[in-house]
Amino acid sequence: MSQHEYLMLAQKSAAFGSWTTIILVVLGLVTLVVLLIVAQFFRLWLQAYMSKADVAIFDLIGMKLRKVDGMTIVISKIQLGKAGIHDITVGDLESHYLAGGRVTNIARALISSNRAALDLDFRKACAIDLAGRDIVDAVNTSVNPKVIDVPNPEHGKRSIDAVAMDGIQLRAKARVTVKTNISRLIGGATEETVIARVGEGIVSAIGSAQTHKEVLENPDRISKAVLARGLDSGTAFEILSIDIADIDVGENIGAKLQADQAEADKRRFQAEAEKRRAMAIAQAAENRAKVEENRALVVLAEAEVPRAMADAFRQGNMGIMDYYRMKNIQADTGMRDSLGGGGDSSGDKKN
Repeated sequence: MSQHEYLMLAQKSAAFGSWTTIILVVLGLVTLVVLLIVAQFFRLWLQAYMSKADVAIFDLIGMKLRKVDGMTIVISKIQLGKAGIHDITVGDLESHYLAGGRVTNIARALISSNRAALDLDFRKACAIDLAGRDIVDAVNTSVNPKVIDVPNPEHGKRSIDAVAMDGIQLRAKARVTVKTNISRLIGGATEETVIARVGEGIVSAIGSAQTHKEVLENPDRISKAVLARGLDSGTAFEILSIDIADIDVGENIGAKLQADQAEADKRRFQAEAEKRRAMAIAQAAENRAKVEENRALVVLAEAEVPRAMADAFRQGNMGIMDYYRMKNIQADTGMRDSLGGGGDSSGDKKN
């Protein structure tokens, strides 16, 4: 072998060695990255594997990339699997998590409903949770009914006030036992609606009683009347019972209203009498004004008499003897009026 060929072979060997080193380094880095990734998810994967939760390592990597809390998904999947619920996949839980749902609550609710044999599937549970309802509390209330106070003391009202037909006010407090109706939980009215409807029913039942004594003797008539109205229709609850916890006698509203009505009538009549008195005073003043007006007309008419007599004298229609005869007649009339006690001599004085 020549020296030139030996140098060429040496150069090829050196180049091959450098490429081999680069490839080994790259493979080492890739292996290190894979080992780090596997080490990061190995504990969760091992926990799921040992619990037979059917969660692959690539599922955990995908959750990390999609910013999903893998611990929450794995723990929920393990809980569901241990409870015998195997038809819910990791993808179902992950999609609900990405939608903003509470996966832990869903798992707890499904486990509780499965133990209590309630009709609750995964899709309905997710819809209830995404609607903002507490699905865990709803399932618990379905299994263990809760008691609602009517009225709600947190709103500052102590009792439901109603008036019987005899005018006596009654103040009642009730306790309503309800359980959640899972089928109507989506779109159903809330607890406040139940409280309002029961309060309305109590007022109606008391108001239809002839006397308050009937209600005091049989408080259960209120419960029966309210239950018969189907107040839980359209709500997320089913009313099991309505119990009257307390009932007290209040004011005599009927007598108070009658007193207020009598006072109002009194004021109205007084106003009408005052109106009639004012009208009478005005009418009297108007009549006096008319009298004075008529007197003024009489005075004006009397003032024309001397002028007419003067004209009669000038025109020769009246003589002096006629004037004296008129004066004698006036004097005779004045004397007779004086003797009769009802006249006056105003005519003489004016003349």
